[in-house]
Amino acid sequence: MSSRLSLSPLLLGAVLLAGVVVYLNMPEEESKKNASARATPVKTALVSSRAFPITIESLGTATANESVNITAQVTDTVKTINFDDGDKVTEGELLVQLNNTEERARVEELRANIDEAKRQFTRIANLRQSNATSEQLLDEQQARVKALQAQLDIALAQLNDFQVRAPFSGFLGNREISIGSLVQPGDTITSLDDISQIKVDFSVAENHLASVATGQSVSASSVAYPGVEFTGKITSIDTRLDPISRSIRVRAIIDNKDSRLRPGMLLTIVVEKRVLNALVLPEKALVPVQDKQYLYVVKDDVAHQTEVVIGERRPGLVQIVSGLNEGDEVITEGTLRVRDQSPVNVLNR
Repeated sequence: MSSRLSLSPLLLGAVLLAGVVVYLNMPEEESKKNASARATPVKTALVSSRAFPITIESLGTATANESVNITAQVTDTVKTINFDDGDKVTEGELLVQLNNTEERARVEELRANIDEAKRQFTRIANLRQSNATSEQLLDEQQARVKALQAQLDIALAQLNDFQVRAPFSGFLGNREISIGSLVQPGDTITSLDDISQIKVDFSVAENHLASVATGQSVSASSVAYPGVEFTGKITSIDTRLDPISRSIRVRAIIDNKDSRLRPGMLLTIVVEKRVLNALVLPEKALVPVQDKQYLYVVKDDVAHQTEVVIGERRPGLVQIVSGLNEGDEVITEGTLRVRDQSPVNVLNR
């Protein structure tokens, strides 16, 4: 009986001790749960060193490599039309034949006169060999042959004016005439564009002048072809700057063998100045405060506000000049809900 009574205080002490331990541990576990619940969900990115091209961007309007409105050189009616709207033609191809009946008759008349004059010249030359005629008569007949030949050359040139031919290879525009139409010099028959290459004129600010040179590669893009990049080269740089905008006009030629680019299209031109090996981050990681730039570096699931110095920017990316080291983990999404020294929950780790 006494033995049972002596053990009861020990048992009671053990129970009390266990209760104290549970009581002391409960606030710590609850605190951890609360802290985890207060952690801000964020997404991060690692600072990396990569090639970072420094570029110049500008806008330019596409023009054809060669462009002309096809017109007639003489006044007459249209006899035949040998093309359709949008046809691809080669240099020298006959497009329109004007009525040339009178001119062809004139050419035939001169050819007949030349043949007769040559026969007369041959007859006089034979008589001259036998001294049956004078040297003067022979010379006069020879001069007549040459004069008629010159008249024929003029008539043939005038006859060619009644044929409208393509001055270079390219694509025709819409037809502006019909058979029987009376055309005059200056009347537009159609347009002709050589778009195998596209010229683009764009402006570059004065501070970038030293970074552009003839032969330098450029890339171009158009809203008509999202994600497609066209390449070309700078062919000329203007000799004068615009005194108002302080910019200089640059011309580039872009290869267009597939004919996707058309004159009049608005193109975004990118000229690569140089390529840096730099620390690069998504631009959305920056938190501007007045004239300074900050971001949040994550260490042990705690956000640390860090001031940085930025350099060049590209769409969506920024160069970090100082303030970070390669491999640092930086918050890119959720920065507006984060404060310095606040706990974070990295969702994409």
